Amino acid sequence: MVPYIQAKNLNLTFRPKNRDPVTALLGLDLEASQGEFLSLVGPSGCGKSTFLNVLLGLLKPDSGDIRLNGNRITGPGQERAMVFQEFGLLPWRTVQANVELGLELKGVAAATRRQRSAELITLVGLNGFEQHYPHELSGGMKQRVGLARALATDPDVLLMDEPFAALDAQTRDLMQMELLQIWDRAKKTVLFVTHSIEEAAYLSDRVVIMTARPARTKSTIKINLPRPRDYEMRLSAEFNDIKARIWETLKEELMTRSAGDGS
Repeated sequence: MVPYIQAKNLNLTFRPKNRDPVTALLGLDLEASQGEFLSLVGPSGCGKSTFLNVLLGLLKPDSGDIRLNGNRITGPGQERAMVFQEFGLLPWRTVQANVELGLELKGVAAATRRQRSAELITLVGLNGFEQHYPHELSGGMKQRVGLARALATDPDVLLMDEPFAALDAQTRDLMQMELLQIWDRAKKTVLFVTHSIEEAAYLSDRVVIMTARPARTKSTIKINLPRPRDYEMRLSAEFNDIKARIWETLKEELMTRSAGDGS
């Protein structure tokens, strides 16, 4: 059976002017099944976000092959959407108008846009805030708007680049639980980049641990925990064993990066 997402031997080197080249991806292989929640963890700057941008179609690898549902990715497509850490909301647009942005760019009729945005605003729990502007929202509310906007065009794949990193701990925990509920209802394939081992273990079907730069897949750990998952599950021995396994593998790469930096 062909994987839904498949990257084979991806290589990408950045060559900025007047600076040394930086190899971000080197022989990276990765697979994901349709409907899977897959998290990527690795040292800072290892190439996780670069890989998401290759999958999104914003960056072209120097060599290798990356496919979605058997089709080679050569550029952006409506079947993929990204949720960013910094929210990326347009400050002059209301919640409703931000959610409708992708539909508007596609030329979807106004009445259809309003109906779709209303459904998604309900889905992410922002009823009553449709006409508020981003500066009137909390960080968690802004991230909900970003998630609703990404879902508006009904993508098959949702790419999430540290979406909760800027949130306070309590809001982050709440957003994780809400994301799992939304994922269960929307049935999207999710690739989620995070630096948090606990977040990766809690959300995912599998966790891919990446090497220090240049990025390769070092190990993949399957999360054999039942769904739906509640917060109390994080207190279980099984959950802490999984965290320890991820940490032991990741620690080797963190030490490699520190040695390479001379720190």
